[in-house]
Amino acid sequence: MEQKRSNFTGSLGFVLAAAGSAVGLGNIWRFPYLAAKDGGGIFLLTYIILALTFGFALLTTEIAIGRKTAQSPLTAYKVLHPQWGWIGIVACIVPMMILPYYSAIGGWILKYLFAFLTGSAPTAAEADGFFGAFITSPVEPIIWFLLFLGATTFVVYKGVNAGIERMSKVMMPILLVLIICIAVFSLTLSHTDDAGVTRTGLQGLKVYLIPNFEGMTASKLLTVVTDAMGQLFYSISVAMGIMITYGSYVKKDTDLTKSVNQIEIFDTAVAFLAGMMIIPAVYAFMGPEGLNNSGPGLMFKALPKIFDTMGGIGTVVGVAFFVMVVFAALTSSISIMEALVSSAMDKFKMDRKKAVLIVAAIALVVGVIVCMGYTAFYFEADFGTVVAGQILDVLDYISNSVLMPIVAIATCILIGWVVKPQTVIDEITLGGVKFGRQKLYVVMVKYVTPVMLVVLLAKSLNLL
Repeated sequence: MEQKRSNFTGSLGFVLAAAGSAVGLGNIWRFPYLAAKDGGGIFLLTYIILALTFGFALLTTEIAIGRKTAQSPLTAYKVLHPQWGWIGIVACIVPMMILPYYSAIGGWILKYLFAFLTGSAPTAAEADGFFGAFITSPVEPIIWFLLFLGATTFVVYKGVNAGIERMSKVMMPILLVLIICIAVFSLTLSHTDDAGVTRTGLQGLKVYLIPNFEGMTASKLLTVVTDAMGQLFYSISVAMGIMITYGSYVKKDTDLTKSVNQIEIFDTAVAFLAGMMIIPAVYAFMGPEGLNNSGPGLMFKALPKIFDTMGGIGTVVGVAFFVMVVFAALTSSISIMEALVSSAMDKFKMDRKKAVLIVAAIALVVGVIVCMGYTAFYFEADFGTVVAGQILDVLDYISNSVLMPIVAIATCILIGWVVKPQTVIDEITLGGVKFGRQKLYVVMVKYVTPVMLVVLLAKSLNLL
C-alpha cells in the first residue's frame, strides 16, 4: 500500500527548511573569501544581480518540478518526460557523493566546538598543527564524523514534520541571531600588530563593502562573475535534488513566488552577514594577507588564531561561532540526506525507516573511507588540468564541478525546450497566483541560464 506523501504544515516551515539547506558551510567561509578576493562591493553587487536572475530561475524551476510531480528527483524527471529520467539518476548521485564528505567536515566542526567548550581550543601558535594532527589521526575524525552523521540521520528519521520542519523552526532563528551578534561584534574589534600597525574591524568592513576597481580587466571581471555564479549555484542547493524534494512536500495552496523570494532573501542575507562576520575580524587581526586563507584553512586555522588573540572573550566568541556553523552544516546535511531518502521511498516504495537506514549505511561506509583519506587511503589524482588530493577533494570536484552543472544544464534544456516553460508557469500560477517575473523566467531558463552554466562548467574544467 502506497504511503500518503508528507507535507510541510505551511509556507514558513518550507521556507525555513529550504533556507536551512541553502545556508551551509559555503556561506560561512567561501562567500567571505570570494568577496574579499574579488573586489568587495563588485562581488556583492554581481552576486545580488545573479541571485535575482540566475538563482531565481534555477530555484523556481526545481521547486515547481517537485510540487507539480509530487515526486523526489529520482522519479520526478521521468514524470515530466519519460526519456529524460536520466537527469534524476545523476541528480541523486550528487548528494550520495556529497553526504559522506560533508558529514566528515561536519565532524571537524563538532571537534572544534568541543575544544572551545572544554577549554582545550588551540592557541594561535598551535592552530596549524592542531588541525593537521586531528585530520591525520587514525580514529578521532571517524568518531566525530559518526556523531554528526548520527545527528543528521536522527532528524531525517523523524520525518518531514516532526524532524526537518520542527528542527528548522528552532535552528534557523538561532543561527540568524548568532550570525548577527558575531557580525556586530566583529565591527568593534581592533588589533595592533608587532610592527605597531593598528587595524580595526570597521576598516575590514570597508574592504568588504566598497568596490575596488584597481587593476580590473575583462578577464578579472569574468572571474568575478564566474566566482559569484559558482557560489550562488552551490549556495541555493540546486542540481542535487534537494529543492525538488522539498518542493514535493509543498501544499498546492502555497504561494511559490513568495516562497522563492523569501528563500532568496534569507540566503543572500546570511551570506552577506557571514562576510560581515568574518572579513572585519580577519582583517583586524591578520591584515589583507589573512584574507587569502580560503576553505578549511579559514575556519580551522585562521579563525582559532583570532579567537585566541582576543583573550578571555575569544573562547565565548569561538563557542558561539562553532555552534552557528554546526547549525548551518546540520540543516544542509539533513536536506542532502532527505533528497536521497525521499528518492528511495518514491522509487522503491519502501518506508522511511528502511530508506533512512540504507542511505545512512552507505554514507557511513563511504564517510569512514573519506576520514581515512588523509592517512591510510591518501592519494593524489590528476584530472588532466585539475589535480585533486585526498578522497574528499576528488568527491567534491566530481560532484560540485562536473555533475551539478550537467544536471542544471539538462534541467534548463528540458524545461526550456522540451516540455516548455509553461509547464512551470502553470504550477507557479495555480489558484490565480501572480508570477511577477514570468517574462524574465522564460528568457533565463531558455537562453541565459544554460549558457551561463556552460561557462561555469568550462571554468570548472579549466577550459576557460
